[in-house]
This record gives sequence, structure tokens and C-alpha cells, in this order.
Amino acid sequence: GCSPPAAGIAAAGRPAAPSADDGMTWWYRWLCRIAGVIGGMSCAFAGLWNCVTINPLNIAAGVWMMLNAFVLFLCEAPFCCQFIEFANAVSARADKLRPWQKAAFYCGMAVFPVMLSLTLTTLFGNAIAFATGVLYGLSALGKKGDAISYARIHQQQKQMDEEKLTGSLEGQAL
Repeated sequence: GCSPPAAGIAAAGRPAAPSADDGMTWWYRWLCRIAGVIGGMSCAFAGLWNCVTINPLNIAAGVWMMLNAFVLFLCEAPFCCQFIEFANAVSARADKLRPWQKAAFYCGMAVFPVMLSLTLTTLFGNAIAFATGVLYGLSALGKKGDAISYARIHQQQKQMDEEKLTGSLEGQAL
């Protein structure tokens, strides 16, 4: 249930949880979370595979990818990290971030190992983590407008242009 003070805060115009007001539907939110978990798994496996080498840049990229996996699990699926005391606090803080902030964070996190060591393992390992950032970025752009409202705006603009044109022609005739 909702306690009376929390209901008062929500009624005052400030949402209790900023993530509830970001315009994402429930299924899109779950799609982003599932992509984050799958991206974490791909980063973990590819990062571990990347560490099986003698090239220090590959090892550094692999360690970074495993760190990415940990961060993705911590932010998107804290129930996977129940043995860590601060997992729920980190997840709650990550849920308060705006979608564009998550997008920038996840995409930047996924690009760094690829810049360290450009191999197929780093590319494919980070692809789903990067796609999670792209999904959050698309949600930050908002919903696409429907054709009816677009046509209405276009018609209003056309009418205003015609009125300006007839007004300027009348001014020249005088």
C-alpha cells in the first residue's frame, strides 16, 4: 500500500518515482531490462573468452567487459546480485536516471572495450549491451506522433502561410 505522506507528495505534482513518469510503457521497460540482462551475459562470456590470451589489451578489454556485465546485472537485474549488500541501492539509483542518461552510460560503457581491442569478440560481446543503450536512447526521444495530428499541424501551417501571403498582397495593392 501507499502511505499517506507518499500519496501527498505524489498529489503535489512530484511523482514518487521519476522512472514511472518517463513515458515508457511497461512492455518497453521490460524489453530494456531483458536486453540489459542478455547484454550482461554476452559481455561476461565474451569478456572471459577475451582474457584467454597473452595480449595485454585483450585482457584489459575482457576485464572491462566483465565489469560491464556486473554493472548491467546490478542496474537491470539486482535480484541476480543478492549476495551484494548495496545491489538494491544501486538499482534504485539507476532507476531514477533518465532514459537518455542510461543510454549514454550503457553505450559509452560498451564502446570502451571495443576501442581498447577491436576484435570480433569485443564487437559481438558488447553489441547487445550497446543495443540496450540504444533502446533507452529511443525511449528518451519519445513517442512518434500520429499521422492525424501531423496532418492537422501541417494544415494549420498552410493556412497561416496563405493568410500571410494574402495580407502582404493586400498591403501592396493599397
